[in-house]
Amino acid sequence: MTLTGKRILITGGTGSFGQVVVKRLLSGEMGQPASITVFSRDEAKQHYMRLSYINKEAATDEVIYQNFQRLLRFRIGDIRDYHAVLEAVREADVVIHAAALKQVPTCEYFPSQAVMTNINGPENLVRAVRSNETRVETVVALSTDKACKPINVMGMTKAVMERIIIEGNMNTDARLVCVRYGNVIASRGSVVPLFLDQIANGGPITLTDPHMTRFLLSLNKAVDTVFAAIHGAKRGEIYIPQVPAAKMTTLAEALIDGRNIDIKVTGVRPGEKIHEILVSEEEAYRTTERDGYYVIRPMLPELLDTPLDTPALTGEYSSSNTTLNVTELRSLLAEYMTEHRMGEYA
Repeated sequence: MTLTGKRILITGGTGSFGQVVVKRLLSGEMGQPASITVFSRDEAKQHYMRLSYINKEAATDEVIYQNFQRLLRFRIGDIRDYHAVLEAVREADVVIHAAALKQVPTCEYFPSQAVMTNINGPENLVRAVRSNETRVETVVALSTDKACKPINVMGMTKAVMERIIIEGNMNTDARLVCVRYGNVIASRGSVVPLFLDQIANGGPITLTDPHMTRFLLSLNKAVDTVFAAIHGAKRGEIYIPQVPAAKMTTLAEALIDGRNIDIKVTGVRPGEKIHEILVSEEEAYRTTERDGYYVIRPMLPELLDTPLDTPALTGEYSSSNTTLNVTELRSLLAEYMTEHRMGEYA
């Protein structure tokens, strides 16, 4: 699927993911959109995001900056507000749904807020898409590995979000799909910027558990997954990138890089898992492989077009099974820190 001539709406578009997906959409790699609308409730972030484009002195080979004022739009609104969502969706052909409460401890202490954003928000989106007043063709909603066998509020609300999006394919001609991925290196609030700040301040690096593992991917890989889903996903499917994982102790060692920085174990935070899972054992039998991604086919039989022959997985896809060593992790981090200009922290 090409996005040429399409009107793109990005909910939560001022976040780390939104910043990268907007640049990639403006580059024209998916075709030249008719418009790109950033929808969020934070006027300050929208203001500075707009300025970041205005202040560019020249176009580059990745972003057509001279056209941004024609293509890029900003809309204040809250995903919790149906009327605001409907007004935004009326002007969209493709929706990338990134708005969410994402921090595990925050969701544990404010579960009702997580429900309003992560469950009621997607309900508003599906309701708007089903409205006769809109003509949305595709919705791609961002989920998380924490939605797989969830033990915390954030994961529970995201798991429900996935089901809302999948069921949203009923009684509409639109295509609604999800992507599910792990921790994004360099995203706001993630572990790598935290460790780098702690190192810059002389330490210690704080680890919650020495056995903890996490999937790791770059923001660009997250965007790649969304673009892959836009291009190839069928109604009700969940796209999952095949990405490496690492122990948090190995990650800390790679970032310390021989410097005299202590590591302090602080204990597992509320709602934290020791290992993350991207595909559960129960989902494995519904999982196929397509274009280098795992794809979980929908549970609802009405959305299945063909039977699944041989599943791509025989068991769960867990971060505990795929771990990088220090050398491999340093190579990976060097690429990401260059990509996201984090070298000044090291």
